[in-house]
Amino acid sequence: MKKNLESVLALYPTPAVVVGTSVNEKTNWLLVGHLGIMGHDRIMVSLHKAHFSNQGIKATGKLSVNIINEAMLPLADYVGCVSGGKTDKSEVFAWHWGDAGAPVIDDSPLVMECEVTDNYETESFDNFICKITNTYAEETILNEQGKIDYGKLKPVLFEMPTYSYLQTGNIIAKCTSLGKEYKKHMK
Repeated sequence: MKKNLESVLALYPTPAVVVGTSVNEKTNWLLVGHLGIMGHDRIMVSLHKAHFSNQGIKATGKLSVNIINEAMLPLADYVGCVSGGKTDKSEVFAWHWGDAGAPVIDDSPLVMECEVTDNYETESFDNFICKITNTYAEETILNEQGKIDYGKLKPVLFEMPTYSYLQTGNIIAKCTSLGKEYKKHMK
């Protein structure tokens, strides 16, 4: 028997990322734990409407999604604790402009530079639908085939119910391998 928890968002953990944008011609960073995949070339970044960064994202139509690792966590946590409306966060990270014009964190091992194509607004959130224009990866996190190896990347995960950061775990199986094995036994 399962207990009904009513309307509880239970899709955690999610990657913890730092979103970069420009607000009034000044770079701003924000730690974000609400984002999702909308296809192979689109993501959604969901930000409470009160966030200062939303102004810049709406004005420029550009943002970066900087995956964080454990080494980056203290600075990432800091940019999630203070408002860009009250604190200048432009120099918290060493950064440069990406090819599409969004600020990119130099130390982030994996960055997606995005163009906002839509904003699905709910009562209290801006849900920015973003087309990925560029993805930058440190060579140290790539496998022999040039693909991202998340075991090497070790992104930090965010879990809302306990408001905690988690490390990624071990690979337990390759996708479709268990289903193929099950199918063999069904014959």
